[in-house]
Amino acid sequence: MTALTIPLIEISGADPVQRGRVYGEAARPQIETAIAFYAELFARSASLSWNQVVERSHAWVPYIDDYLPGAVDEMRGIAEGSGRNLGEILALNGRAELSHVNPFDDVPGECTSFAIMSEASGDGHVYCGQNWDWREGVRDTVVLLRIEQPGKPTILMQVEAGQIGKHGANSAGLALNGNGLVASIPAGMGVPLNFIRRKVLEQWDMNAALRAVLRVRQSFSTNVLLTHRDDFAIDVETTPGRHGWLYPTDGLLVHANHFEAFVPSQIEPTYRPSSIDSLYRGYRVRQALRRARTERDIPAVARTAMSDHFSAPYSVCTHPDEADHPVDAQLTIASSLVDLTTGEYRIAAGPPCTNDYAVVPHNLYDGPTRPGKRHAPALASA
Repeated sequence: MTALTIPLIEISGADPVQRGRVYGEAARPQIETAIAFYAELFARSASLSWNQVVERSHAWVPYIDDYLPGAVDEMRGIAEGSGRNLGEILALNGRAELSHVNPFDDVPGECTSFAIMSEASGDGHVYCGQNWDWREGVRDTVVLLRIEQPGKPTILMQVEAGQIGKHGANSAGLALNGNGLVASIPAGMGVPLNFIRRKVLEQWDMNAALRAVLRVRQSFSTNVLLTHRDDFAIDVETTPGRHGWLYPTDGLLVHANHFEAFVPSQIEPTYRPSSIDSLYRGYRVRQALRRARTERDIPAVARTAMSDHFSAPYSVCTHPDEADHPVDAQLTIASSLVDLTTGEYRIAAGPPCTNDYAVVPHNLYDGPTRPGKRHAPALASA
């Protein structure tokens, strides 16, 4: 079995400051790397000094406190544990907004996500996953975070060090995969995306998860693919205004980085996807995953699909373009595959073409599957 090479950090308890402190201490080197990278990136691409970034980030606090109580305290603990300050941890959690609202020109795509329903998998299981594409400079900041909180599902997710929300799944059988969805729609201040993702993963059911997505003031557009072990998936294209949504077709749901359900009226007359490669990445993954219907080794099918190099380096499996400045270089920094039927969580540290999926040494269903219940659900027959 392939060994897990991404650091696994486990935090637990009712005290958010203490949870954060443990996280910050464990991820101190990765947080240092992340801050150094983003200080350089913001200075180059947005003409913002790190001090300016940190100063601006405090404006998010009242929005976060209102939407996700305890999150600011958890970040305060991360700051204490890592020897940094709260503003810096806020900035790491709001890097999407800082990256695009101040905007970088022609920002490349970020991620290709998928869900496979039982009807489309040869073993009858429900799967989801994604290639997480971002700046190569953050590759060594990726950590796996496992969070146990009283009264909430246990969460397992991959994040950039210092972040408290990203892509992952929980012990209630609910998973979230996210994609960038760049659209210049003026909106003012709102809740940064990573806090919305964290709140989704703290929910017990799909209704509450969708409420977390639909009832929030956000300042930035993003795509959220939600998958549930009970054979349901929905993709929600969110904006500061209206949202659109998509359901699986023939048991498959795939999304990249352009609007498919609708185009916001504010940008419709001039809309051109900023991520040109998005126009073929989703299609390529969808076609490749059709093989899953007649195969039993779904991890092998998924790895092949997510290793696709059509039109490289701007491909499903992303690699740096030699013409890019080193700070701007893009890479698939992680690839994930979650079996929501069995609870196995797999992740590749870097591009899946050269890094095999490793099984995380915690089953999703080691945590509570519903309030007060810690027993794993019945598994679908193989």
